[in-house]
Amino acid sequence: MALTTPKIFFITGASSGFGQAFATRFLQDGHTVVGTVRKPDDAAALEKPAEGTPGTAVARLLDVTDDEAVFATVAEVEETVGPIDVVIANAGYGHEGILEESPMSELRRQFDVNVYGAVATLKAALPFMRERRRGHLMGVTSMGGLMTIPGLAYYHGSKFALEAILETLAKEVKAFGIAVTAIAPGSFRTDWAGRSMVRTERSIEDYDELMNPVRANRLAAHGNQLGDPTKAAEAVLSIAGRPDAPVHLVLGSDALRLVGTARKGVDEEIERWAELSRTTDIPDGVQITS
Repeated sequence: MALTTPKIFFITGASSGFGQAFATRFLQDGHTVVGTVRKPDDAAALEKPAEGTPGTAVARLLDVTDDEAVFATVAEVEETVGPIDVVIANAGYGHEGILEESPMSELRRQFDVNVYGAVATLKAALPFMRERRRGHLMGVTSMGGLMTIPGLAYYHGSKFALEAILETLAKEVKAFGIAVTAIAPGSFRTDWAGRSMVRTERSIEDYDELMNPVRANRLAAHGNQLGDPTKAAEAVLSIAGRPDAPVHLVLGSDALRLVGTARKGVDEEIERWAELSRTTDIPDGVQITS
């Protein structure tokens, strides 16, 4: 389902993976795509789409961990390109490593990019959208923001945080006509498990039995994942700008299965211990209703 009128999309991390797939598909539909990249060569490539592509591609060099640069770039785009209709905070990467083995510096770096960079992007666009009383703010999270597996504690932490921030934001801006969507893909054929992943070196033998097969399986699956990034772009395009857009959009049958199983497990555990949970109430205390 294509948008009926041309829109301006602002996409971070547009040089590869989902960002590149989004940009390519949206340009094919005649939209304007402002994509942020880290390198001049990537900017040049973005601004030279395939011959005959009807959309307009605009590149901006940006490090999303530089808050001032993020705000300045969004403001400049609003002034020189036009009002941004849809923001997709996509820039991010994966960290793989057992929590005990992984340095704290890697956790801080993971949050700098995956959480703080995404939030800065959304915050930068929000005042413009609020003033216009329209717009769509999106963030690419992961099925790993709704379920977990061993060896991705830092990554899961960053994506769970972004899921929660986006869900909260959706409630804060709904009255302004602004939609918010957390895009949670499963396993797709991107560079996430390749060059876009940082891997902490193994060091503690006690975790070998758990972690070695997980790492080996992920490396073996790279390039053979179930998900097609082009189809993901089509799905995102189909909801972009819609007032009834979902707050949580899970992409991929593997994600549906794994997220569903994980959430069912949490619900069952909460119910199993509900009687103990209720013992902590003060009888005449105030009951939270929302």
